[in-house]
Amino acid sequence: MDLSSAGFGLAGGVLIGLSATLLMGLLGRIAGISGILSSALFERGGDRGWRLAFLLGLVSGPTLLLLLGLDWGNVASPGDMAHGVSAVIGAPLAGTPTMLLAGLLVGLGTGLGSGCTSGHGVCGLARLSPRSLAATLVFLLVAMLTVFVVRHLAGGGA
Repeated sequence: MDLSSAGFGLAGGVLIGLSATLLMGLLGRIAGISGILSSALFERGGDRGWRLAFLLGLVSGPTLLLLLGLDWGNVASPGDMAHGVSAVIGAPLAGTPTMLLAGLLVGLGTGLGSGCTSGHGVCGLARLSPRSLAATLVFLLVAMLTVFVVRHLAGGGA
């Protein structure tokens, strides 16, 4: 990873922390993406506006970069990869059905854990919440176990 990629990652981390801090300070809300998405989709009321704006902000940045054709070192297209351009995150190794199943399992996990990595990992750990520490540790352990099983036991390679 070159220095510019590290710089963009650092800037992204600072922006995530800043957005979580502002959301807590200004609205008294936790920046838990799964809760924000769920409430935006399934609930009606005064909170829906800021939730939709928050979600729009999440997808507008990457969409803008894609539309402008800017490569800031996070994701390389398959064409870039063929020309020797490396990226921090490359093209998915699995097909669409596997990715959909993975997304559903992550959604199930966030429901069972009453939160996601942004809510527990970013906001909860910053508040020194023991419950968030436990949830984040379980998430990381399950993620490591999943990678081990897929790569070494299920023949996923890579």
